Formats: sequence, structure tokens, C-alpha cells
Amino acid sequence: MKKINYQKAEFLLSVAELHQLPHDEGFEVAIVGRSNAGKSSVLNQLTQNKSLARTSKTPGRTQLINLFSLDEARRMADLPGYGFAKVPQAVKEQWQTLLDNYLRTRDSLRGLLLVMDIRHPLKDFDRKFLIWSGQCDLPVHILLNKCDKLSFNEIKQTLRKVNEAVAPCPNMITVQIFSALKGIGVDELKEKLNEWFSD
Repeated sequence: MKKINYQKAEFLLSVAELHQLPHDEGFEVAIVGRSNAGKSSVLNQLTQNKSLARTSKTPGRTQLINLFSLDEARRMADLPGYGFAKVPQAVKEQWQTLLDNYLRTRDSLRGLLLVMDIRHPLKDFDRKFLIWSGQCDLPVHILLNKCDKLSFNEIKQTLRKVNEAVAPCPNMITVQIFSALKGIGVDELKEKLNEWFSD
């Protein structure tokens, strides 16, 4: 399994249409989640670069697919946040079409990181997204972010509930706790990513 130096991540480009994406080759992992789940903070913690992905007090700032290169063959894609952003319905529908087409047609896509706020896991769109990814035959690794906000017992209970909810798909969906603020779970996340990037 290849070990990746995530600190070498660099911003590559932002795209609004699929045809603007880099050549569909190599390895790509996408990160997705509700707009207030902390996707950008997860990317910044993973890469140890606080200015790599823009974090914002206003959820829904990621309105394009933002790509970051790790090396010549490996990329991470930050997908538009869903569910919380205050944007017109037409824009939401445009995002949804973009996401759907990206998930169904991108051959280099190896897996999806689904970031959830551990205090509010498995919201409607999270569940829809898991069904969607199953239809696209894509493995998902759930990051229960912001675990620093809960007690040990609350974390244990939430982790158990989420694991029970995804139990019917043990080979396709994995779950871990994470804290972008405190760096909890970074090593476990890197192990999963290394596995996908070496597949």
C-alpha cells in the first residue's frame, strides 16, 4: 500500500462542468457532506494546511468541484456542500445534477468521504447520498466530525447507532470518529485513503 504525503497537497482547479475536469485517469477521492459538517476543515487538517480549502462561517461556499493534487496520479475533489446552503432552488438542482453525473461517470473515482456532524448524523440527504453511492457502486467512508463536542459516552452511542444503520453494507460503508479541530482520527483516515489510492 502506497503511503501518500498529504502535506504536499496543492490546489489544482475549480470546475462548474464535468468537461472541465482533469483527464479521467489515476486515482480520485471525493469529499462530500452537508454545508455545515466541516468538509473544508477536514481537508485542511488532513493536509496540515489551514489555507488549502477555504473555510467559511457561511455554509455553502463550495459551489464548484474544487480539485487538489497530491501527486501526478492522485487527487482529492471537494464537492459542493448540500442541504444547508442558502441558495436558490435552481442552483441546488444544478449542483445535484453535477454531483449525480460526476458520481456515475468518473472512472478514476475510488471512494467517497462523507463528512457528518457527529451531533446530527444521518440526516435525510446523508441517507439519500448513501443510497445514491450504492447505486453507483462506490465505497463510502463516513467521518463523524466534531467529536470533540461530545462526551465519550455520547460518541460511543452515536458510533453504535451509525454503524447499525449502515450494517447492511459492511463492504461498502465504513465509519470513524473525527475532529478537524483536535486532529482526532487523522491516522485512521490516512489509512483508508492510502488503501483507496493504492487500489
